[in-house]
Amino acid sequence: MEADNVPCGEPISEMAEAHQAVAFQFTITPEGIDLQLSHEALRQVYLSGLRSWKKRFIRLKNSVITGVYPASPSSWLFVVIAILATMYTRSDPSMGLIAKIQEHLPVSQSLSAQCQTVVSAVLFSTLLWLSLIFTMRLCLKQLLSYHRWMFEQHGKMSNTTKVWVALVRIFSGRQPLLYSYQGSLPNLPVPAVKDTIKRYLESVRPLMTESEFERMSKLAIEFEGSLGNRLQWYLKLKALWSANYVSDWWEEYIYLRGRSPIMVNSNYYGMDFLYVTPTPIQAARAGNTIHAFLLYRRKLNREELKPSRVPGTVIPLCAAQCERMFNTTRIPGEETDTVQHWQDSDYVAVYHRGRYFRLWVYKSGRMLTPREIELQIQKILEDPSPPLSGEDKLGALTAGDRVPWAKVRKQFFSTGVNKRSLDCIERAAFFVTLDDDEQGMMGDDPAASLDRYAKSLLHGKCYDRWFDKSFSAVVYKNGKNGLNAEHSWADAPVVAHLWEFVLATDSFQLGYDEEGHCKGNVDPKLPQPQRLSWDIPPECEEVVSQSLAVAQALADDVDFHVFSFRDFGKGKIKKCRISPDAFIQLALQLAYYRDRGLFCLTYEASMTRLFREGRTETVRSCTNESCAFVKALESGEEEDLCVRLLRLATDKHQNLYRMAMTGAGIDRHLFCLYVVSKYLGLESPFLKEVLSEPWRLSTSQTPVQQVELFDLVNHPEYISCGGGFGPVADDGYGVSYIIVGENMINFHISCKYSCAQTDSHRYGAQIRQALLDLLRLGEPGRTGNTQAKKDL
Repeated sequence: MEADNVPCGEPISEMAEAHQAVAFQFTITPEGIDLQLSHEALRQVYLSGLRSWKKRFIRLKNSVITGVYPASPSSWLFVVIAILATMYTRSDPSMGLIAKIQEHLPVSQSLSAQCQTVVSAVLFSTLLWLSLIFTMRLCLKQLLSYHRWMFEQHGKMSNTTKVWVALVRIFSGRQPLLYSYQGSLPNLPVPAVKDTIKRYLESVRPLMTESEFERMSKLAIEFEGSLGNRLQWYLKLKALWSANYVSDWWEEYIYLRGRSPIMVNSNYYGMDFLYVTPTPIQAARAGNTIHAFLLYRRKLNREELKPSRVPGTVIPLCAAQCERMFNTTRIPGEETDTVQHWQDSDYVAVYHRGRYFRLWVYKSGRMLTPREIELQIQKILEDPSPPLSGEDKLGALTAGDRVPWAKVRKQFFSTGVNKRSLDCIERAAFFVTLDDDEQGMMGDDPAASLDRYAKSLLHGKCYDRWFDKSFSAVVYKNGKNGLNAEHSWADAPVVAHLWEFVLATDSFQLGYDEEGHCKGNVDPKLPQPQRLSWDIPPECEEVVSQSLAVAQALADDVDFHVFSFRDFGKGKIKKCRISPDAFIQLALQLAYYRDRGLFCLTYEASMTRLFREGRTETVRSCTNESCAFVKALESGEEEDLCVRLLRLATDKHQNLYRMAMTGAGIDRHLFCLYVVSKYLGLESPFLKEVLSEPWRLSTSQTPVQQVELFDLVNHPEYISCGGGFGPVADDGYGVSYIIVGENMINFHISCKYSCAQTDSHRYGAQIRQALLDLLRLGEPGRTGNTQAKKDL
C-alpha cells in the first residue's frame, strides 16, 4: 500500500532515505505519543548550523576589516598605546579633549580618577583612529579619481603620475580583501550635456548624409538648450545620492524589463580549453568542475580573492558584481523581473535526460571531495527512472518569453510540490546540465564542430539549461564542459574571472588519476542525490510547449562561427606600436565595409569599474578616422597616406576607450537622461531617436585576467577558446574575441539566418583578411611608420 503513494518516477529507496533523514518521528497511540529521535539527523542539523555560524563569523570579521580599510583593526591598539604612553610622560596630545571627555563620562562617579583618565584616553584614541581612517579613505578616494595616467603615452610616465602611483601604494595599505576598496572608489561623474552631445554628433557624422546630419544637429541643439539642462539637474541629484547614477537603471531597464527571451538575446557562454579535454569521463569532469566552483565560492565568501586591478597597475576595480555570483536566480515578473540572491546554499541543481536532481555538496559541515561528487554524478547518470509527466522540457519556460513564464509560475508553481522543487532549483548554488551530446573541436571537420559547440552552449536544446540561474555549468558526454551565464546580475569579465579559476583549478590543482577519475577520499554514507518531484497539469504543459516553440525558432535562426586566428597575435601587433584592441576593432570595421559595402553604428563594451558599482560604457568604434582609413585603403590610395590614416584611426579609438573607462562616455549618459524624461512624462525627439538607433555591429573583448594561472609557454595547449553571445540586431553581427598569449586571437561571430545580408562564415573570412592587411600596413619599416616614429 505504501508503494502506491510513491510519486511516479521516484525510486522507493530514495523515499526510504528521505524518511531516515527526518530528525524525529512521532505517532499517537492509546498509551500516548511515541517519539523517535534520529541521532544522525540531529547531528547533521548541528553540523549544518555550525557551518552557517562559522560563515556568519567570517562575514562579520571581514566586514570589520573592510570597514576600517586602509587601516587595520590592530592599528587601533597602536593608537591607544601611543596616546596612553604620551600621557604618562605628562603631556596632553589631545590638547584638553581628554579632560573634556572625562568631565562628561556617564559613569564617572563609579570609577576612580585614574580609571576615568584611562577610559577617556581610550575614547579619544578611538575617535582619533576613526578620524584617521576617514581621512585616509578620503585621500585614497581622491587619488583614485585621478585618471590622467591613462592618457599618457605608453612608457613615458610624467612626474605627477609617478608621485600619484607612490601615494596610491602608501594609502592602499597591505593585503586588501576583495571588497576592501569599495568604500574608497570614486562615484561615476555625470558629464556635461554639451560635451555628450558634441561627442554624439561626432560619432554619427560618418553614418549620415549631409541633410540627415543637419536635422540631427538641430534636434541636439534644441535638446541642449531646453529639456537637457532640466533632465541633467535630476541626474546630478541622483549622482549625489546614489553610489552610481547609471547601474541600477541599466540593470532594470536594459535587462530586467526586457520581455523577450533571455536565451540568445541576453545570456552568453564560455568555452572549455580549445585543444585539451582533461578527462573523457563525464562524471569525473563534472566532479572536478563542481568542486572548483565551490572552492571559488569559499574564497569569495571569505573575501580571499585578490581585488581585481587594471592590468599592470595598482588601480583597483569595483568588485560589487561578485556579490551575486552564486545562490542567485532571475525571477520572472509580468512587467519586470527581479534578481533574487540567497546568502548560502549547500547543494547544486542537476539536470539529466529530462530529470531534475538536488545534489548535496556538503556533509558533516565539510565540502565533498571531487571523487565523492563524481560518484554522486555517476549515480544520476545511471538512474533509470523516466521523467515525470511534463518534467523533461520544463526548462523551456526560462528560454521563452518572460510574461508567459511569469504567469505560469504564479499559477502553477506557488504552492505544493511544484513550489518546493522550483525553490530547490532557484536556491541552488548554481545549475548543472549533464549533456548527452559530445562537443568540442573534433571529428573530420573541427571548424564546424566548434560552431556546433558554441550553439550548444548558447542555447542547447532550449529546455536543458535553466537560463534564469546566475550561471549554468554544462558537462558533455565526452568530458568537454562550458557555461551559460545570465547577464543582468554581472558582466562577462566577472564570470570570465570565475571560469579561468575553474579551468585552472580543474586541470592544474585537482587533476585526475591515471584512469581519468577524480582524486580524493570517499565517505560511503553519502546521501543519495534527491530526485525532484513535479505535478505538471496539462494547462502548464501547453505553456511549456509554446515557450519551447518560441525558443526553438530563435535558436534555429542563430548562425554561429567560431575560429582561431593563428597567423599572428598581440606580439606582432605591439611591434607595430598599436593597441591590440584598437587594431582588432579597426579590422572589424574594414571587414564589415567589405562585407556590406557601408559603415554602421558599432558597439564595443568598455568597463567603468574604476568607479563604485560601475558596469559598462559604449565605445562607438565607427569613427570619422576609421571610415577615412577604410575608404582610403579600399580606393587604392597611396600607402603612406593609408599608414598615416591607420595611425590616426587607432589612436582615436584608444582615446575613446580611455574616455569611456573614465566616465566620459556618451551612451550611458544619454540613456539616463532618457529614463528621467520618461519619469517626468516628457517627450524628447532627440533622445527618442538616439535610443532607437540599431547596433548592427556589437563587439566585446573577453579579457584574460589571471595569466599567472596558466603557463602558456610550457603548456600552450591549455588555452580557453573564450566565449560569445548572440546578435543584438536582427540584421547585424555579434562579435566576441579573446587575445590569447602572443600568437593567437579567437573569434566568436553570430548573426541570423533569416537576414539575407549577413553570414557569419563570410564575415569571419573578411576579418581574417582584414587582420592580415592591417599588419602589412602597420609593420615597422613602412614609410608612414618610420615618420610616425620620428614624430614620437
